[in-house]
Amino acid sequence: MRKHPVFGLSAPEKGWVPAPRYLLRRSRFLKLVTPLPRGSILEIGCGAGALLSDLSQLGFTCCALETSPAAFALATYVNQGSSSVKIYQQARNDWRGTFDIVVALEVLEHIEDDHAALVQWSSWLKPQGCIIISVPAHPRRWNASDVWAGHFRRYERFALQEKLEQVGFRVRHLECYGYPLANIIDPIRAYHHKRLAHQHQQRATLARQRSENTARSGVERSLENKLYPLQASWIGTKMMQMFFFLEEMFANTDLGNGYLALAQRQ
Repeated sequence: MRKHPVFGLSAPEKGWVPAPRYLLRRSRFLKLVTPLPRGSILEIGCGAGALLSDLSQLGFTCCALETSPAAFALATYVNQGSSSVKIYQQARNDWRGTFDIVVALEVLEHIEDDHAALVQWSSWLKPQGCIIISVPAHPRRWNASDVWAGHFRRYERFALQEKLEQVGFRVRHLECYGYPLANIIDPIRAYHHKRLAHQHQQRATLARQRSENTARSGVERSLENKLYPLQASWIGTKMMQMFFFLEEMFANTDLGNGYLALAQRQ
């Protein structure tokens, strides 16, 4: 396990490194969460668990829900020895009204009944608690990466805001992240995922395929592992920092390929 001064944790020995789009999202997420009062956080679908390490170091008490066995094992490995991080494979009955913040990054699009999911997540928050959520943006950008990852949909800005408001949230911040780097690499990712999907085709129902795709989407990094040494080099780091700056400059537009929202329970 390694820690990069800009990109945070990676576990190349386990096959996981932070992908560029993850890092673009992480940069904006940390800027959003850092000013919030310290308290208890639940991350839903924590994937590799690297963000839990970031949140723990910021002073939050962290729980996570990860139903994928592969991701659960990886997140447990990444956060080994951290007493302020607990990871569960199933939701607990005593979570109602428990958390100051619920985080669900790139999760809602994997759930067929997204309204019911938001209702449940809201119930786990304390009164006036906050949710931070990210989703892929713009249905017109649907591609092989969405199919490979097991997505049900992509969102437009007002559709996401409406979903949150329907379950009693007040949206405090909503931005579009990723531009321009995420837009540049999207066709490359889509081509790679189209090839992966072809390699993994089995005689299975569509529901089973989607479930399997969802389970591996947060931890599969075959392409990124090949490129990470360049990304983590001095010049690669400087280039990513430049893209972090550009991403912030365009956050108030709809040019990126993901939405990041902070909303408060009413």
